[in-house]
Amino acid sequence: MTELLLTEIDHVAIAVPDLEAAIGYYEETFGATVDHRELVESDGVEEALLKVADSYIQLLTPTREDSPVAKYLEKKGPGLHHVGYRVADCAAALQSVKDHGGQVIDQAPRPGSRGTTVAFVHPKGAFGTLIELVQE
Repeated sequence: MTELLLTEIDHVAIAVPDLEAAIGYYEETFGATVDHRELVESDGVEEALLKVADSYIQLLTPTREDSPVAKYLEKKGPGLHHVGYRVADCAAALQSVKDHGGQVIDQAPRPGSRGTTVAFVHPKGAFGTLIELVQE
C-alpha cells in the first residue's frame, strides 16, 4: 500500500476578475476575513487567503494578461481554479505523481506564497482537477 502523502486540504482556489468584490462577498455573506494577502509576481496573480478552520479559500485575480489565471478567466470565467493539498514533503509527493505516470506542470518544487514550497500537477493526469502540492 502506498504511504499517504496528502496531509490535509490547504486551500480551494477561486479565480475572480475583481478581488475586492470577491473579498467583500465572503466578508459580508459569511463573515470571513482576509488572513493573508500577497502579490505573487512569478505567477502573475494577487491572492487573498480567507481562513476557514485549518484551511483557506484562496481568491486569485490576475495582475497581467499572460498569467495562467487570466487565461483561465478568459476561457472559463470565474470559478474553481484548483485545489491545494498540504504535504510533508513536496519533492516526494511530486516524484510520486511522476512515478505513477501523472503529468506535472512543475518539474521541481518552487517557492510559493506564505513562504511555502509548491508544485502543480496537470489536470489531464488528475481527472480534470489542477492540483497544487503545498509544503509549509
